[in-house]
Amino acid sequence: MKKLILYIAGVFLFVGCADGQSSNKFAALPKPKAGESVATFGGGCFWSMSEAMSELKGVNKVISGYAGGNTKNPTYEEVSSQSTNHAETVDVFYDPKVISYNQLAEAFFFAHDPTTLNRQGPDEGTDYRSIAFYHTPEEKGILLATIKKVNESKHYNNPIVTQVVPYATFYPAEAYHQGYYRSHPNQPYIVSVSEPKVMKFRKAMAAELKPEFK
Repeated sequence: MKKLILYIAGVFLFVGCADGQSSNKFAALPKPKAGESVATFGGGCFWSMSEAMSELKGVNKVISGYAGGNTKNPTYEEVSSQSTNHAETVDVFYDPKVISYNQLAEAFFFAHDPTTLNRQGPDEGTDYRSIAFYHTPEEKGILLATIKKVNESKHYNNPIVTQVVPYATFYPAEAYHQGYYRSHPNQPYIVSVSEPKVMKFRKAMAAELKPEFK
């Protein structure tokens, strides 16, 4: 479970990313529509990653799930135990006529901290690792070129440690994880961890945002 120590009036408040919920109801994985492409990224808690990517113009839908491991149809609890090798991941359904994979790749590296190994803020473990899944050799080249570009820009003090691996299988997460950021705006983890990340993302990617998020 994700745990966060919030200093509120000198009191420690522990909050898990799963919000104490458990459900065996999984989200459905839609098929891409005609002319639609799918990109797959993992960068820490999928609550903020899903929200960030969904705010980009040309992005039609984002599904939170699990990828990169060796367990079929894993549950959140199994992934959190780090016994599956899966990472929290998002499938991004987008219109390549509106936003390119190059732009999505750049957005991904600004939607989280790609320089911390197996950690994002208060969340530790391989399930929170930075990982990008390429569907084609072209996407692999774009990811590697973007990593080089961001490293050279010195946007981050440390080098990027993101894994770049071929896409295999993506398993949708439980239904309650989908769109969690917007449906639980006052949840402590959202307020203290997810929202600041999304705000930084909006600043970095302002030119590529949908009008309502500018």
